[in-house]
Amino acid sequence: MSSEKSSTLKRTFGMREAVTITVGTVVGVGLFTTGANVVGDLGPSVILATFVAMLISIYPALLYAEMGAALPYAGGTYQFASLGIGKPMGMLAGWNFIISLVAVTSGEALAFSFYFKTFFSALGIDLPVSDRVVATIIVLVFIVTNVRGVEMTGKLQNGFMFFFWGVAIIWFLTMLPNVNMPNFVNMPDFISQSTPLGFIASVSMIWWCFAGFETCCAMGEEIKYPQINIPRALFLAPFIVFAVNGAFQWFLVGIVPTEQIATLSTATAPFAEAMKTAGILGFPLILLAAGIAFGGDFSTLNASIAVPPRYLFTMARDKAMPKVFAKIHPKYQTPYVSIIVLGLLSAFLIASDSMIFIASLSLFADLFYYVIGIAASYGLRKKHPKLKRPYKAPGIMIGAPLSVIIYIVMMTQLDREALVTGVIWCALGLIIYAICQKKYKDDSTVEVDRGVMEEEIPSPEEKQKMDKEFKIWSIVVACAVVIVIVAYLVPFVVV
Repeated sequence: MSSEKSSTLKRTFGMREAVTITVGTVVGVGLFTTGANVVGDLGPSVILATFVAMLISIYPALLYAEMGAALPYAGGTYQFASLGIGKPMGMLAGWNFIISLVAVTSGEALAFSFYFKTFFSALGIDLPVSDRVVATIIVLVFIVTNVRGVEMTGKLQNGFMFFFWGVAIIWFLTMLPNVNMPNFVNMPDFISQSTPLGFIASVSMIWWCFAGFETCCAMGEEIKYPQINIPRALFLAPFIVFAVNGAFQWFLVGIVPTEQIATLSTATAPFAEAMKTAGILGFPLILLAAGIAFGGDFSTLNASIAVPPRYLFTMARDKAMPKVFAKIHPKYQTPYVSIIVLGLLSAFLIASDSMIFIASLSLFADLFYYVIGIAASYGLRKKHPKLKRPYKAPGIMIGAPLSVIIYIVMMTQLDREALVTGVIWCALGLIIYAICQKKYKDDSTVEVDRGVMEEEIPSPEEKQKMDKEFKIWSIVVACAVVIVIVAYLVPFVVV
């Protein structure tokens, strides 16, 4: 095996895996915690905040579709920013992406432990073990599966996501008789006291449920035909996340009495507590807990443990981080050192046992690295105008600056603890980066073609098959979005 081949990753994922890895990272801890808490703040008008969160995700997703197709690196935003606006900014982008998903991993593991125990509690079995122990064990399990190869990661991800969607559909059907249509028409009294800044803060928290819509870019080196599959995955991702969030929020609004919906804003597990408040126990609660724990939580854990190591691996390969993180397993061809270290960091963060702290830290990191990533898309257009771009996002002169402004405004709504923690994390990253630059004496600039494998061209038969798959996905996703929007409008007609 040549040294060039041994330092690159294996292309295994298709569009399906690109979608499920991306959506699996997003649909999880946000939806079932903070995203659901916002229902307690906005009541039925939560759909407006969710719709806005989708809108401000679509254009950045197009920018990432352009960058991901043109530069299918492992490391996504780190590489894009290094090439577009300079290696230090690329390092900060990658560094914040890492802590964001490490935080998501720990938060998701804690969420899993609660719903895992709820599942057994609904069966009449009380597990005598703490949430932190369960969370740590499941993180260790996914460290092992991710080290053992991307084929296993991809297969598990598809299984978790389709299990989640299947259970969700069954749960929706069982819950329909419990939905009270007047709940959507009768606004809670506290809505009249809402302020524009409060709405922006709510949008920010729901947007956390969308953050990660570009996850497949981080695994660009492992996606087959990335010039086709990465843009297609990113065209779909924001709409899938909107449909899933909107559907689950609809049921929360529908089953919780209007006068009690405010209690969801502080609930640890809003969906389980909503069902208990509505007196819905037995099979529906078992189904909910199983779907969230073994579908939603597992898909997010699998993806969020798989993706950040690709950033750390690429940064180490470029001498921006210690070289040990660039090691690839001789048998499984995975960045096993990075996977193990970041997995253990997630286990350490579990010890905080604070979903609020975890969410705030992740949200700061998300917004900051998206600001850098969006700026990088503009920088790449200016510095590398001749770069081959299989897809080109429209209106970048207006869209990129506007997106940056929107994300900075959302950052102003974060609490002080999140800002301070984020600044400290950035400072730590810059120190490590400076030490590595001095130690490895890497004064070279990042080359556009560094680390990119030769472009693959699908056969006509395979391209036809890919087009058919994308068409099916597009139709299903479009129908799901329409159904969710109509579901919020129907009560105003029938009540």
